[in-house]
Amino acid sequence: MTADRRYAPWLEWLDSQHEVMLARTLELAEINSGSLNAEGVNRVRAALQRYTEVLGGEAEVLPVAPFALVDEQGQTRHIPLGDALRIRKRPEAPLQLFLCGHMDTVFPIDHEFQTVRWLDDNTLNGPGVADLKGGLMVMLKALEALERSPYAEKIGWEILFNPDEEIGSPGSAPLIADAANRCHLGLIYEPCMPDGNLAGARKGSGNFSVVVKGRAAHAGREHHRGRNAVRALCDFIAALDDLNGQRDGVTVNPGFIHGGGAVNVVPDTAMARFNIRIERPEDETWCLAKLNSLCTAINTREGINLTLHGGFGRRPKLLSRANQALFELARDCGAQLGMALEWKPTGGCCDGNNLAAAGVPNIDTLGVQGGKIHSADEYMLVSSLTERAKLSALILMRLACGELDLSLLTEGKTHQC
Repeated sequence: MTADRRYAPWLEWLDSQHEVMLARTLELAEINSGSLNAEGVNRVRAALQRYTEVLGGEAEVLPVAPFALVDEQGQTRHIPLGDALRIRKRPEAPLQLFLCGHMDTVFPIDHEFQTVRWLDDNTLNGPGVADLKGGLMVMLKALEALERSPYAEKIGWEILFNPDEEIGSPGSAPLIADAANRCHLGLIYEPCMPDGNLAGARKGSGNFSVVVKGRAAHAGREHHRGRNAVRALCDFIAALDDLNGQRDGVTVNPGFIHGGGAVNVVPDTAMARFNIRIERPEDETWCLAKLNSLCTAINTREGINLTLHGGFGRRPKLLSRANQALFELARDCGAQLGMALEWKPTGGCCDGNNLAAAGVPNIDTLGVQGGKIHSADEYMLVSSLTERAKLSALILMRLACGELDLSLLTEGKTHQC
């Protein structure tokens, strides 16, 4: 099957843009933009502002709230984040699209993984090449192809480049919720699966920190007067980990623990961070009840105080009829371009969760093909830059031509993230 010849000139134009997409991916990947490196994230934003001038939209730089981090001493620090960038065009059009891609990576400024290298003629290894700086180029060139076509005037769009997706989008979540009030559907540029397929249903996620305060004392002379915060925290973590297997689809991962100091002192402070993944919306209530019970049990101990921080920032992404229809359109576009696309459930989550929670159907893995993301082995298949840009461009043009039932797009819309 070949793509409808109506769209061929603009799809073929993308063949000439491969080197530009590659060069810009390399430029962005060489900029460290770990989530808490606000200066680096803002350098990426400045580059994206240059890249997007050709699209002719109205651009706004939007500060986001600082990130609240519970540090190793149990104190809450507020860390400034980079700014978001929003670009809008034709807000009066009958069909409004939301396109999103994050500028941050999981690699902090002091991480050893900072440079890009070629593994072979088609494989690029580097921080963020797949997740998702290559995806940003896919998005922008697909939009440019749309804007060059005669179908552009039939559709409006809004881009959000956000600075904090890798830490759960705490600062940009209100911007996504705001966009959900205006947009009918979303296209998000996380990398596709390593085999080229798309993510379908996604688990929800909660990030939590817990701080335990006890009472310091000399470990030899007055051990009995101390209240060991490390022991209390270990008991909490053990009970927390025991929640695994108690409810289908729920997984709990204690991922960081810190406490104590000199071994001749009964430790009075300990803290930990953990993540919970849930499959269904009702799992959240079950998890919070269990956490409350665990916290209460520890706090009954004399001289011990445990405080829980955090919450569920992303709800499970369930597939509505509208989402199914959007996937079918994407699959048909893929078939026309020689791609056999399916969608698969995943335990990962992203901004597609936030958008789906507001009732906005979306595909959230329209970025490049690659793998081993969140590790120093992260890679991108360079040929996928053009392939995936063509896929998005064809989806955009077919949407502009009315090839999706708009009545589906308002089903279940809640305008809440």
